[in-house]
Amino acid sequence: MLHRARRNYELDMTHGRLIPKVAAFAVPLMLTSILQLLYNAADVIVVGRCTGKEALAAVGSTAALINLIINVFLGLSVGTNVVAARYYGAGDYKGTQETVHTSIFISLIGGVALGIFGFLFGGTFLKWMGSPESVLPLATQYIRIYFIGMPFNMLYNFGAAVLRAVGDTRRPLYFLTLSGLVNVALNLLFVIVFRMGVAGVALATIISQIISAVLVVICLIRTDGYVHLDLKKLRVNRDKLIAISKIGLPAGFQGACFSISNVLIQSTVNSYGDIVVAGNSASQNLEGFIYASMNAFHQAAITFVSTNVGAGKNSRIRKSLGATALLVTVVGAVLGGIAVAFMRPLVGIYSTEAEVIAAGMRRLRIIAGTYYICGLMDVFCGVLRGMGAAMVPMFVSVMGACAFRIFWIYAILPLNPTLEMLYYSYPVSWILTGGVHLICCLVLMRRFPVNREQEELT
Repeated sequence: MLHRARRNYELDMTHGRLIPKVAAFAVPLMLTSILQLLYNAADVIVVGRCTGKEALAAVGSTAALINLIINVFLGLSVGTNVVAARYYGAGDYKGTQETVHTSIFISLIGGVALGIFGFLFGGTFLKWMGSPESVLPLATQYIRIYFIGMPFNMLYNFGAAVLRAVGDTRRPLYFLTLSGLVNVALNLLFVIVFRMGVAGVALATIISQIISAVLVVICLIRTDGYVHLDLKKLRVNRDKLIAISKIGLPAGFQGACFSISNVLIQSTVNSYGDIVVAGNSASQNLEGFIYASMNAFHQAAITFVSTNVGAGKNSRIRKSLGATALLVTVVGAVLGGIAVAFMRPLVGIYSTEAEVIAAGMRRLRIIAGTYYICGLMDVFCGVLRGMGAAMVPMFVSVMGACAFRIFWIYAILPLNPTLEMLYYSYPVSWILTGGVHLICCLVLMRRFPVNREQEELT
């Protein structure tokens, strides 16, 4: 048994019934992710209803590019979660501490680098993506301001990953609640009162990110447990950086490849004109809430499996897969069904124009209705990462989802060049990738044989 006193914000992931524990971990994380999405949703809703469809399309069309640029470093935060959780599960205080300080240090360096890169080259990439001429100037303005806040974005995400490693998903929820309320209030102030348009919503997002980053740093500094942060100890530990990178870089590369395929899809959507781009943007934002809810179980799979690998509780690895797969299916199917059932009024939140609403509904009925398959795919991927497999889920995802979508765009779509045919590339790729991920999970679990007698002694 782990010889340490657990604090009230930590979660014992190595004992007890798993479904309630996974739910206790995932629900605050789900709410946190939804609040984080409200940053962009508030941007899109305010500009869509108060400024017009060009501004709506401008903000929405930047999402795929932003994700592409930042995904490599966000992948490193996944590596942080896995490595810190494993040291924590093993009761290794020194290893956890070195992981924490290495992670926060690289988040600062990476955030500054990403901020400079995005500010300088974001507009160029948007132009290469074929953003409509009516949208490009506003989209460029939005993305350049957005990337100024990237150091704070990275700092929050890495700090939250450290807290997740010990099962603490509640305090990040509190931080995002406050910063999310500030973001919404500033959106209304900057756009309606000061008439700042897309610049106003981007500035509101930056201020909100600063607040959440400062709060998570203060939280880590004041924490006296395994994840205590001492700013004087911020440095890179070579061994921990390598361990984080072995998990995080493949995860980041996988995310970047997903984003490349999404950028190509966005570029194809752009060719249908600004009305379709605006409707697509509205649907993407609605889908984001479903995905954020399901992604909480992906994070739970990573953390629970990593912690139990560190603690030597191999039987709970298998149980973690079952619990997270069950819960993500229920949540994804219910939320996706609600989105399809009420898609007209939901898309109407983002725009009052009938053509934009119709375009958004064309995407939403296909994506939201099958989104639970994506959730399952991500859970299986999370279990693989938690077991220490980095290259396998990356390779499977790159081939099964990313390369397949590119093949679909250039080989299948020309046979029937409709929006519906373009959107069908998503569920088909999820089925293929998720199936292979599950097979890989079952094979890799053979490396973790169950010794119940030994587990009872720990």
